[in-house]
Amino acid sequence: MQEKVVSLLKITEPFHLLPETVLVEISEYLTKTEFAKDTLIYRQDVTEMTGVSIIASGEYETFFFDASENKRAVTKHHKPYCFGGISIILNRVRALKSAIAKKGTVVYTLPRKEFYELCNAYEDFFHYFTSDFGKKMLDEEFSHFVKTPATFEESYFAADQLYSRKIEGIAYKSIVSCEENTPVFEAAKMMAANKVSCIFIKKSGSDEIIGYATDITLRDNVIARCLDSRIAISEAMDNPIVSISTDAYLYEAVLMMFKTKSRYILVKNKEEYVGFLSRNRLLSEQAQSPLVFIQSVKQAENTEELRKKWNQVPDIINQLLGRGVHGEIASQVITTIADTITGKVIEKVIKEIGKPPAKFAFIVTGSEGRKEQTLSTDQDNGIIYEDKANEYREMVREYFLDFAKKVSDDLNTIGFEYCKGGFMASNPKWTHSLSHWKRNYSQWIEESVPENAMKFSTFFDFRFIYGDENIVRELKTFINEKLVSPNQIFFAHIAKNALQYEPPLTFFKRIKTQTIGKSEVFDIKTAMSPIVDLIRVYALKNHLEIENTGERMKKLTEIGIFTQEQYNEMHQSYYYLMALRLKNQANQINIDKKHPDNYIEISKLTKIEQVTLIEIFKTIANFQLGIKVKFTGSF
Repeated sequence: MQEKVVSLLKITEPFHLLPETVLVEISEYLTKTEFAKDTLIYRQDVTEMTGVSIIASGEYETFFFDASENKRAVTKHHKPYCFGGISIILNRVRALKSAIAKKGTVVYTLPRKEFYELCNAYEDFFHYFTSDFGKKMLDEEFSHFVKTPATFEESYFAADQLYSRKIEGIAYKSIVSCEENTPVFEAAKMMAANKVSCIFIKKSGSDEIIGYATDITLRDNVIARCLDSRIAISEAMDNPIVSISTDAYLYEAVLMMFKTKSRYILVKNKEEYVGFLSRNRLLSEQAQSPLVFIQSVKQAENTEELRKKWNQVPDIINQLLGRGVHGEIASQVITTIADTITGKVIEKVIKEIGKPPAKFAFIVTGSEGRKEQTLSTDQDNGIIYEDKANEYREMVREYFLDFAKKVSDDLNTIGFEYCKGGFMASNPKWTHSLSHWKRNYSQWIEESVPENAMKFSTFFDFRFIYGDENIVRELKTFINEKLVSPNQIFFAHIAKNALQYEPPLTFFKRIKTQTIGKSEVFDIKTAMSPIVDLIRVYALKNHLEIENTGERMKKLTEIGIFTQEQYNEMHQSYYYLMALRLKNQANQINIDKKHPDNYIEISKLTKIEQVTLIEIFKTIANFQLGIKVKFTGSF
C-alpha cells in the first residue's frame, strides 16, 4: 500500500521535487477518502482546508460560485493533481475555489501541519504554489473572483508585505533636482513649490546626482551657521547618495537606510533614477514591522534601555519565523538590531571618555561579521586605528584599550556576552594600528601553519561597524593583494580548517547525537559550520570582498564556480538550518526560560524535519568532498 502511495507522489506536482526518502516518510501521514457522486467537498472562502488532497482516481470539478450561484471558471482535474496548496498558503486556509468530486473519486490528504513543514523545508516546493497562483492570476476571470488577503498577517504562511513586496510596488516620489551652482534660496523655493522636503543636486550640465539637501540640511548647514542664502547649494548639500533597484524588496531598502544612516534613498530602474523614498515613507508601509523596532532602538538613551530592547528580540524573531519569513531575513534583522545597539554603545562611550585621538574603525567578525547573527551570541570584534607618530603611539593605544574595555563591558551588560575565546576588542591582541593589522594578515597568509589558518578564517569575515570606513577599505585591499599569490600550502590549511567538522551523520545515515542531561541532542552550529567554511574557502580563492555566506554563494554562482543546482541545494540547506536554529533559540528563551544554545533535541523534531536534516547533511558531505579533492589533493 505504501509503495502505491509513494509512486503516486512521485508523479504528482510538486511532490516529485522532493527526495524519495521524504516521500516515503510523508506517505505515512496520508489519509484515504472515497467520495460519492457530485459531493460538494469545498466551498470557496467558507470551507477550512485541513490539508492538501492528491487525486488518485476519479475527477474534481473546481469553479467559483458567482452572485447568482452559477458556476464560473470551471476546471476539471484528474490523477495526479494536488488541490488546496494555494488556499492554505495564500487564502488564510480557506478554500480558494469550490470543488465537487465525481462518483468513485479517491483522494489522499496530507494534513496541513506536515504540508507547512514541507513548505518550510523545500523552497522549490513552496514556490511551486506561489508561482502557480501568479500564473492563474493572469487569467481575467480567475482574478475577478479571487480576493487578495486584506493583510498578510492573516495568512499563516505568507510573509509580511515587508518581505514579499518589491520597491516597484510602492508609490515613490518624483525627483526634484537642481544643479550644483544653484543658490540655496532658489533650491528652497523649488522645494516649496513642489511640496517636498528633499531636493537632489546634479552635477552642472549632467544628470549625475552628487548630493541632496533637506529641510534639516538647510537648517543645520545654512541658517545655524549664519551663511548667506545666495551661496551655491553644493556648499551646503549632504551626501553620499544611496540608491536601490526597483527589483529589490522593501525590507532591503529599510535595512540599507539603517546601515547607511540615510533618510532618503533613490530608486533606480536599470541605470535610470525614477524616484526616491524617505525613511518615514518606508516605515509607514509597515507600522508593525520589526524594522520600526530598530528605529526605537536608535532612540534608546542608556544601557538599561538597550538591554530591554535586546530582550525583546526573541519575540520578534518568533513572530517572523511563525509567518514563514525566510531564515536569511530573520538573521539579517537580528544583525541589524545588534549593529544598531553596538553603534549606540560606541557613541555613549566616546561621549563619556572624550573624542578619539586618532581615526579608527570598529569591526565585527564571526557570525556578526557575516551578518548571520543568532540569539545565542557573544562578542567577536576588534579595533583598527590609524598609525601615528612615535611620540603619540602610547597615548593613542592607551585610549583605545580603555575605550574597547568600556564598550565590551556595556555590550556584556546588554546581553552580548564576552567571547570565551578572547576574540574581542577588549583583548589587547585585537586592538591595534593599521600597520600592525597588516603585519598580522601577512603572517597568517605567508607562514602557513594550521593555527594561522584558523585565525585568518576568523578574521577574514570582518565587517565595518563604526568610525572611518576608509581604514577598513585599505586593509581589505591589502589582504586581496596578498592573496593574489599566497603560499601554496595556505589554501590547503584553510581547506583543512573547513573540513574539521563533519555533518552529524552515523554510518547508517542517521542523525548522530550526544547525550546532555537526559536529552539526545545535536549541535546545529557545528552542523552549519561546514557550509560557512567551504563557502569562505571559495570566496578567498576568488578574491570576493563579500562577508555574508548567502551573498558569497550567489556571487560564486554568477562567476561560474557553482552551478545553479548546487547554489539552490546549498542556499536551501543553509537557511533551513538557520531558521531551525533561530526557532529553537527563541523557544528556549520564551518557553523553556533558559539561556539559548545551539543544541537541538531530536525528540522535539518531527519525522519530516528529521528526514529533511538527513538529506541536508548528505548534501553538505558531498560539498566537503569537493573541497577535499580541489584544495587538499586527496580523498
